[in-house]
Amino acid sequence: MRFLMGFLKLNQDKEKMKIPKSVQKAIPIKRIYENGTFQVGRNNYSKSYRFTDINYIVADKEEQEMIAIDYGSILNLLDYSLLPKITIVNRKLNGIDFENKIKMQLGNDNLTKYRKEFNNMLLQNTMEAQGIIQEKIMTITVNKRKVEDAEMCLNRTSAELSNGFSKLGSKITELDINERLRVFHDFFRTGEEDLYNFDIKKTMQKGHSFKDYICPDIFEFKTDFFKMGNRYGRVLFIKEFANFLNDDIISELTDLNKNMMLSIDMKAVPIEEAIKLANDKIMAVETDIARWQKSQNENGNFSAEIPFELQKQREESKEFLEDLMTRDQKMFLATITIVHTANTKEELDNDTENLKAIAGKRMCQLGIFNYQQLDGLNTVLPYGINQIKLNRTLTTESLSSFMPFKVQEVQDTNGIFYGKNIISKNMILIDRHELLNGNSFILGVSRKWKKFYSKARDYGNSVAG
Repeated sequence: MRFLMGFLKLNQDKEKMKIPKSVQKAIPIKRIYENGTFQVGRNNYSKSYRFTDINYIVADKEEQEMIAIDYGSILNLLDYSLLPKITIVNRKLNGIDFENKIKMQLGNDNLTKYRKEFNNMLLQNTMEAQGIIQEKIMTITVNKRKVEDAEMCLNRTSAELSNGFSKLGSKITELDINERLRVFHDFFRTGEEDLYNFDIKKTMQKGHSFKDYICPDIFEFKTDFFKMGNRYGRVLFIKEFANFLNDDIISELTDLNKNMMLSIDMKAVPIEEAIKLANDKIMAVETDIARWQKSQNENGNFSAEIPFELQKQREESKEFLEDLMTRDQKMFLATITIVHTANTKEELDNDTENLKAIAGKRMCQLGIFNYQQLDGLNTVLPYGINQIKLNRTLTTESLSSFMPFKVQEVQDTNGIFYGKNIISKNMILIDRHELLNGNSFILGVSRKWKKFYSKARDYGNSVAG
């Protein structure tokens, strides 16, 4: 078979007995395939892609406007049959990341003691940055009867996304089965990231379920929070939007140095249906205005002005229709959800209040899912499903205001520490051997260790090479 199922039907009854019902519902994946495709419904298949960040915040206003236009073009490329989801993942730096990407190999020569000192400096800077790594993932879900048809559609979409993101200066890569399951494992089993070593073939041979490997030891869902192993979590959603959407609200919400995920679920509405809905809204507003004027005339008040609220609804509905018909805008149904976890219930409550305060500064309101924590969790995680019916109607331009980009990180594998990113506070790690032009210059006042700094870089690059 060209694909591998994550669990065998022969062992299905046995696996259901092993896995608690709460975990079965909390991990709504029916099958997994070796290329990274998930079956997440009867005929729903999803695939995830990781995309790199770009320098949006530090760009000037004109550049930001061009980036927003190009990002809106990517959203318009997506077919009406697709269900896209943008997920921003904040996770703690684990030992594997530090060992493989950051830490310098000690070697066995007279420079070993300097490498040890360099590694200690890296570890200290990692701790000062609170060890948070941010990943950006796009998940695409398609409804097809057969997995072959779904993969054909997803592959075509992948090529379109690759071209669109390359115009932005970003790079998008498809996640295989191990990379995709790693996202869920690190979330469900915080503190055990170093233990991840999933092998789908060995799992099949043993007749085990992949859910055993990634799920926490226990799930308890309460009214407004849940307990996952020995950690606490809570799912929130943006309840009220500001009249004027700021393009930095997503970056500010995800600036919290905690384990968390923020997802933007989108569904494009066919243009004919969108225009019909806009016309129906205009007719409803005009009917309300005519009814109000009739009541005023019956009372002899012929000069009364239309109430401000009705005037505002009339202007907004006409502007919305104009955007659809003349400005090449699409109509989207969007849902924004957030999940964050903490070691204690008190810490969880404090983090929730901080997130609410951040949203409040941007005139948005965060709400907590009461009695819907499980559905909210399944929605925010990048499975590719949306179990929450709290959609907000937005045009392409409005949706692109929820900008997932912030600032580009430079963290080459086996790179040398060159300082900190002034915005994200993360380390800058550069491997000069991977650059087209590896030359550099050092600026500084006299007697400020420029020569020592240069030699340290030379030693580091020689080891990295």
